[in-house]
Amino acid sequence: MKVREAMNQGVISISARTSPLEAFEKMYKEGVRRLFVVDEEDIVLGVVSYSDLIGVLGAIKPTIRKEVSLNLLDIMSKDVITISANDGIEDAANLMLRADISGLLVLDDKKPVGVISKTDICRLVAAEILVPS
Repeated sequence: MKVREAMNQGVISISARTSPLEAFEKMYKEGVRRLFVVDEEDIVLGVVSYSDLIGVLGAIKPTIRKEVSLNLLDIMSKDVITISANDGIEDAANLMLRADISGLLVLDDKKPVGVISKTDICRLVAAEILVPS
C-alpha cells in the first residue's frame, strides 16, 4: 500500500510569527497534534507538536501567557522529515521508528499534500488483523 492511500489529505499550517498559545488553540480547534510552520509564501520552515507546545506553555505562568513574546520560530523543530506519497507504508513506519517521531509530512513532486501518522498506520494494521481479507 502506498502512503497516499493512508495519509490524511491536506496540511494544516500556521504562520511562523504565531504565539505558542494561538498555535495551541488552533491545534485544539483542528483536532491535530502537529502544525507545519510556514513563511509568507507558504514554504514549510518547521513543525511544532502538541508536546512542544505543552512544554512551553506549561513553563509559562498562566497570568502572563498572553504577554510572552515567543513565537513558533523560537520553539519549532526545523528538521521536518518527509516522505513521498508514492512510497510504501512500510517505509513510512520504518522512517518514523528510526527518527522517533509520530508523523511525517507527505510530499508529491516536492509539494506538501498530507500527513501520515503512527495512528494511521496502527489503524491499517488493526483493520488487517481484526478483519482479514
